[in-house]
Amino acid sequence: MSQDRSYSFEFFPTKTDAGHEKLLATARTLASYNPEFFSCTYGAGGSTRDRTINTVLQLEKEVHVPAAPHLSCVGDSKADLRSLLTQYREAGIKRIVALRGDLPSGMGMASGELRYANDLVTFIREETGDHFHIEVAAYPEMHPQARNFEDDLKNFVRKANAGANSAITQYFFNADSYFHFVERVQKLGVEIPIVPGIMPITNYSKLARFSDACGAEIPRWVRKQLEAYGDDSASIQAFGEQVITEMCERLLHGGAPGLHFYTLNQAEPSLAVWNNLKLSAQTA
Repeated sequence: MSQDRSYSFEFFPTKTDAGHEKLLATARTLASYNPEFFSCTYGAGGSTRDRTINTVLQLEKEVHVPAAPHLSCVGDSKADLRSLLTQYREAGIKRIVALRGDLPSGMGMASGELRYANDLVTFIREETGDHFHIEVAAYPEMHPQARNFEDDLKNFVRKANAGANSAITQYFFNADSYFHFVERVQKLGVEIPIVPGIMPITNYSKLARFSDACGAEIPRWVRKQLEAYGDDSASIQAFGEQVITEMCERLLHGGAPGLHFYTLNQAEPSLAVWNNLKLSAQTA
């Protein structure tokens, strides 16, 4: 595997002290594999702002892996965003994942001074120049709120042209959707790296609910097999590991510039795939 590829892991800020300690333990385990960065999510409308900040600073300073906080514009004023950018910059953070963000229940699209992710990317560049490496989101199977695929491609191009350095995709289970998306945006003149987002399969019911909400399609053959396993968690995990490993092999052999694992704050499912791919700590 190419040593130029980027491997990274994502966490979400927890609500309890016990959960936070588990997150840090997971991060320390994954840190030994020398990832390029750890990302940390940001709740709908900035609902986890303080927890995200605290988690990011601990990952950066205590776990010693570069941290990339998610930053969303929904629900935040420019002054709020400027304050966060200043805080991250002063803390030595060098990477931001810039998103529109999820809309909390009852919050309209007009909430916040910036409406779309490309506006946020432009704002970050205006405020901080080239200090931050800016990641944006990509949706190989289309954003669930997009009118159609063509509109979604144009939205992605706007984010790239606003100054994004690279992109991380929503997770998917069909490698062809990734390759098709990359081919289409390259034809539109976008050359930034687009790293596949990888969701290990460990719990079918939770995966199905999450996939319905975010618009990720579970292929029928995968869904039927997972349903057939019922409550047999060992078989679900073994099958899921095989499916994800084979997809990652195809992605990497097809030229994907790396992998970004959605860990759900667990090390083992992502590392099972990592080890199957025979990725070494020096690869990342």
